[in-house]
Amino acid sequence: MGVCAAVESVAVRVEAACETHPMADPVRVAYTLLQCWHRVPGGTAGSILSLADALVQRDDVELTGVGPWGRSLPPAPWTPTIPVKRLPAPYQLAYDIWHHTPLLSPTWAAHPVDVVHATAATVPPRRNVPLVVTVHDLFPLLAPAQFTKRGVRILTRGAEMARARADLVCCPSEATLDDCVAAGFSPDRLRLVPWGARHHEVTDADRIRVRDRYHLDRPYVMWVGTIEPRKNLPTLLDAFRRADVEDEELVLVGPVGWHEQLEGHLDGIGDRVRRLGFVPADDLPALYAEAELFCMPSLREGFGLPALEAMSQGTPVVASSGSAIEEVVGDAGLVVHPTDVGGWAEAMRTVLADEALSTRLGEAGRRRAALFSWDHSAELMAAVYREVAS
Repeated sequence: MGVCAAVESVAVRVEAACETHPMADPVRVAYTLLQCWHRVPGGTAGSILSLADALVQRDDVELTGVGPWGRSLPPAPWTPTIPVKRLPAPYQLAYDIWHHTPLLSPTWAAHPVDVVHATAATVPPRRNVPLVVTVHDLFPLLAPAQFTKRGVRILTRGAEMARARADLVCCPSEATLDDCVAAGFSPDRLRLVPWGARHHEVTDADRIRVRDRYHLDRPYVMWVGTIEPRKNLPTLLDAFRRADVEDEELVLVGPVGWHEQLEGHLDGIGDRVRRLGFVPADDLPALYAEAELFCMPSLREGFGLPALEAMSQGTPVVASSGSAIEEVVGDAGLVVHPTDVGGWAEAMRTVLADEALSTRLGEAGRRRAALFSWDHSAELMAAVYREVAS
């Protein structure tokens, strides 16, 4: 079953359940947000914050964020918009305490609550309150060499704790659900809660502004993400060189993460590769809209949110096969095996040279992206809260 059909099926069951078991009062949720304080919060933090923004618009959920010790809040766009209560420990120590002791439950900071939602694979102890865990992916278990040693240790332990402690486990894609089943999670405790995308209207002034701000004078192919091994940027760079599209630049947007070495792959094209680093969230829609093509060659993704955001702006997408990105893109983009350099080069040349194909993919992408919304994600997550609270 595809992700859209699965979401529709879940929504029907949720509506029936709500009619049978209505709840008079909002479900009070302690919502962990410690990942927002990481050096590189990444897409997991962004998705959880977007979900929180949609959840607080509902009258059947009351969210209280749980953060680490400290006075300051994370900088934008990682600043939570919900009230945040603090644990008496920095996030690194809190993770170790959670995974090796029964101490420091989020209910200590946020109370009274009906549900604790661990929004990443760092799982607090279960203390007489139902526990929901979001598992974005299990890649540190599947490919540990692509992550830091500490990250592998924490996330491996977190997966063990989620499997043992959680009442329900939410995943953003069918691919992640399948990985959880293969890792020993009970299928009857898994719930599909896909992420969404907000469509932002991009004006001509927005386009001019980002062009001027980032000195983008030429047509460009775009990539967005944290620079790390599973994002597979060497393949994209090698394919861009082989595609020999002289009029185009390759624009890379996102912070440097870990373990990735790109220098050898920039030979001969370094003057046509622009590394913008982290950019403000307000600039992303116009950057997507101005791109001639968006490429996402990841070896693994738990969802593939940048591809969905590009599609929402009508930008044609080429995505890697065999991961959740293919599930999200569906038939609205081209898919290529993530390590097929020749296939990626050919896909780039084809889309950039064929205006009719580019237009067709852009229109299909808009229609596909419209099927995913954060309001729908919040509806599904609220149903999960009601299920465990009742």
